[in-house]
Amino acid sequence: MAHRRTHPAPSCNFVARDNCWKKYIESELEAARRWSHKWGFLKTPAEELIEDEKKENTKPKIQFPEHLQVRPVTPVEKYIKVIPSPPVPKTTQGFIGWRSAVPGLELECGFQIQSCKGTFSKDLKWPCEPSD
Repeated sequence: MAHRRTHPAPSCNFVARDNCWKKYIESELEAARRWSHKWGFLKTPAEELIEDEKKENTKPKIQFPEHLQVRPVTPVEKYIKVIPSPPVPKTTQGFIGWRSAVPGLELECGFQIQSCKGTFSKDLKWPCEPSD
């Protein structure tokens, strides 16, 4: 069996390695020197930043004419009526379509298929409304 080396062979000499290390250290020192110029604002405490915002919020409010004022929000309950749901079924088979089976909660109210060529039900002379 061939004898293996325990240490890796150097790809370059000691002087080149030393020069690479010096350049690395120089770039780290230069980055540390430039950091405060680029990112120094991150060291500002949050309290100082909030104080500036509080000072800006003390501006007097301008009274707009009535036609430009924002109207108060109308409650959703005025337009949307929510009916309580029926009890949840005990089986998974009963769970399928359990809300749409109740007449007040059906999703398709007065639904008709519209097609430019005519509907299939007209060709078969079926009634427009479904029969229960």
